[in-house]
Amino acid sequence: MDIQVNRIRDLREDADLTQEEVAKRLGYHTTTYKRWEENVHSIKLRDAINIADFYNVSLDYLAGRTNCKNINRCR
Repeated sequence: MDIQVNRIRDLREDADLTQEEVAKRLGYHTTTYKRWEENVHSIKLRDAINIADFYNVSLDYLAGRTNCKNINRCR
C-alpha cells in the first residue's frame, strides 16, 4: 500500500502538530516520522493503521483511493 505522504503532512498541519509531537504520540522516533513525510521510507501497513486511527481517517484516504477522510460519513 502506498500512502500519500502529502496527506499525512496535511493532516498533521491541520491538527496544528509538529512532526515531533505526532511521532511522540504515536510512539515512533521523530526521524522515522520525518522520513515518512519526506517519502524517504515507505510506511508499513501496521504503521499506516496507527496513523489512520490517530487522525481518525480511513486507510483508503491515506492511500489516495478516496478524498473522503471518514468512509462512514461519505456513504
